[in-house]
Amino acid sequence: MSGTAPRSSSQAMALVAATLAPARVRQLLECTFQVADEVLRTPLQLTAIDFERALFKRAEMAHNSQAQSDVYAQLRLLREHAEQLPDIFLHALAGELAAFKEPPRPSAEAHAATFKSMTLVEDTDIDRDIVLHEMARRESFRVTSPLLLLGQRFAVLAAQPAFDPERLPLGPYALCRALRDCSEQMQLNLDAQLVLYQVFDRVVMTRHAELVDRLNILLEREGVLPGLVYRPHLPRSSAPRGAGAAGSHADAGGAPARAGQTPLTSWQGQAPSASWANISNEPHGVVQPNIDGHGTAPAAPQAAAGSGANPASMESLRTLLDAARNALTMAASGAGDSAGAGAMSAAAAVGAVAGAAGMMGAMGADGSVPQHGAQQAQSGIGHAPAASASNPAMPVSSQVAMNVLGKLQTPAAPSGSRHGIADIRDALLSQVKAEHGPSATLSVQDADTMDLLGMLYSQLQREVRSEGPAADLLQRLQVPLARAAISDQEFFLRDQHPARELLNAVAESGAVWLSDEDSDPLLLLKLKDAVNKVVTDYQGDEAVFVEANDHIQGHLRAAARRAEMAERRQIEAARGKERLEAAKQLANHTIDELCRSTEPPKFVQTLLRKAWADVLTLTLLRQGEGSSEWQQREQATRRISEITGMAPGGAADAAFGEEVEHALLQVGYHQDEAAAISRRLSTPGGEDTLVSRTELAARLKARSRLGQAGEPDEEEDRRKHAQPARSEEEDAYYRQLRSLPFGTWFEFTVNQQGDNHRQRLSWYSLITDNALFVNQRGQKVSEHSLDALSRLMAKGQLRVVTEDRGRLVDRAWQATVRALRSIAGHTAAAGESA
Repeated sequence: MSGTAPRSSSQAMALVAATLAPARVRQLLECTFQVADEVLRTPLQLTAIDFERALFKRAEMAHNSQAQSDVYAQLRLLREHAEQLPDIFLHALAGELAAFKEPPRPSAEAHAATFKSMTLVEDTDIDRDIVLHEMARRESFRVTSPLLLLGQRFAVLAAQPAFDPERLPLGPYALCRALRDCSEQMQLNLDAQLVLYQVFDRVVMTRHAELVDRLNILLEREGVLPGLVYRPHLPRSSAPRGAGAAGSHADAGGAPARAGQTPLTSWQGQAPSASWANISNEPHGVVQPNIDGHGTAPAAPQAAAGSGANPASMESLRTLLDAARNALTMAASGAGDSAGAGAMSAAAAVGAVAGAAGMMGAMGADGSVPQHGAQQAQSGIGHAPAASASNPAMPVSSQVAMNVLGKLQTPAAPSGSRHGIADIRDALLSQVKAEHGPSATLSVQDADTMDLLGMLYSQLQREVRSEGPAADLLQRLQVPLARAAISDQEFFLRDQHPARELLNAVAESGAVWLSDEDSDPLLLLKLKDAVNKVVTDYQGDEAVFVEANDHIQGHLRAAARRAEMAERRQIEAARGKERLEAAKQLANHTIDELCRSTEPPKFVQTLLRKAWADVLTLTLLRQGEGSSEWQQREQATRRISEITGMAPGGAADAAFGEEVEHALLQVGYHQDEAAAISRRLSTPGGEDTLVSRTELAARLKARSRLGQAGEPDEEEDRRKHAQPARSEEEDAYYRQLRSLPFGTWFEFTVNQQGDNHRQRLSWYSLITDNALFVNQRGQKVSEHSLDALSRLMAKGQLRVVTEDRGRLVDRAWQATVRALRSIAGHTAAAGESA
């Protein structure tokens, strides 16, 4: 882009480092910019990729040659400098951060001056401002509470009143201002800028909540308003943000980016959808988790049929399917003709990949595959329509197949026996032969579609409870989905296909990682209504799936809002516990320091730690550390040490004793107990002739402490049973846990069979190390320490759910494509070695 100087991250950092501020403030600003760079750089790279795709699509849909030529000109400009987009944006953002003390831009005055001079403004320019303002406004509502906390902390850095979201240097409005500056520096025309804004909102703004969370954690850890609370932390919004971000996890070279490894924070049914075209085109040399969460080896080079740097097409999928069929046929013939070890190795490879594809029937009891095993696996995938010289096959049209499937699509409730896609394909073929002659068969295209759908269903059913109602609903959807896949050649490649969206909603309602308390009876009723509507009304019109899915999504969004409200109450209680624990730690630290420096009598130290610590804790909770009341309590603590450190036999300080007694009464001590404790704390030597030490110690031991929910000696027991030091792996997981965004989903392994249950990390404390988990309905299910969680992760009993594993239907398609590549690659390799 002519006239635009290249930017770099070092230049942006230098701009922040040159801020006119104290050294401590400059250091914190540099740290905040580093966090912004870490969070936003990868999404900005994805934005450049998606922006190029959007422009290319816009060029294809142009109404005239001139408009198309203009878009291509913007494309050439973008391709020359796409790599600079993240640095240009971050440099503009660094300018916002460096000028954080300056007053906000006088946008209102500028508009007023424009109005007075009666200057004509293009409509597109107005649209640009409206789009940016609306984008920032929506994001500010989604993260209202964290933005207010961050505004208070930046106000401390600037020594000014609290920053509102419009002025916050790393807030949504600042990001939009930086985006506008970036697009102008790139010399994009107004239409291209609007396209860039839409892609930015879909890809980058989804990470803004994580950015704000990490900045609050960073500044709190650095001592900028620690423990600041407006109200309980509000988690990231679960409102759907579109499919573009999750569907663009590839860099310019075609390699998968780290965006897919972003922790999943959305509620059920709200996870971002992946691009199936990208899944079908993913590199084969990359080991990725399959639907079970285990790694699969990279496929052999011959599995790369039909793929490359360009987006996948149905033709490439059919080529891959044919390669898998041929590989299985060769392996089956090799296993039958050869008795050598090489043939058995090929058969074992067939069994392995057949199992990966969900065709476990091909495997023997010992894990090997007999002679008919490869043939059985081949029949599991399906076969192309056969033809011979004496009886040539006559493929029927897709419309004929649609009509026959329409006869099989009955609204009647399912019977006790369940049928699969293979059964439907056989019934379809039999009916076609009955109506059009024995030589009639399905076209290659329709047969491949049925086979792909069958493999997809096989993977889905592995993670859906077979005894639940979702399994019956999935079976009833098979025929309508087969008709939808045959009628739409892009069924397996289109992003957010409505039929697949409904399939995902039904499958996730019965996923094995849902526990019993996660069930939603109302959702099940709505799913039944939606499936009934599709089975009854679908005759090739995609709008039926759209309407049914909209009905389900509306309920899921309402359920997500209810879950957020329930979760908010749980977080509020957890934040209260954190404040209590922080106050206890400070009170105990104050007493420990006093005891080390002045060494009062041993029993007085016990009274200080058992009784007076509650007084200090309550003062901190009510008044805060900087209050005059806390200073008075600190002086009283020192006064106790001075009096009790005197030689026994002196007169007690009656006035001070009354002050101590009144303070003890406020934390719930009875009159006689408070009087006995106050006498010892206000008398030289800590002596008392009315109540013995043994009696007073027994009373204190039997009494619950302030805020104590368990047994009196529970804390001491936990200290005695402290965990050993963490290993390097455990410590790495521990550091990862402390940086995760609130709302991250985890999968807990609950038994030796490997069954998993998902729980949501709603909130964790860097002070107490405590983590709160809720279920899909926002109800509290467990609390763990971050230390315990890190040990579970090291043992493989706990893992973070990432966005690429968020949706069940996307994971099933990933596993389907990888299984096909494994069959085509590993089986062929085994056949060659034989």
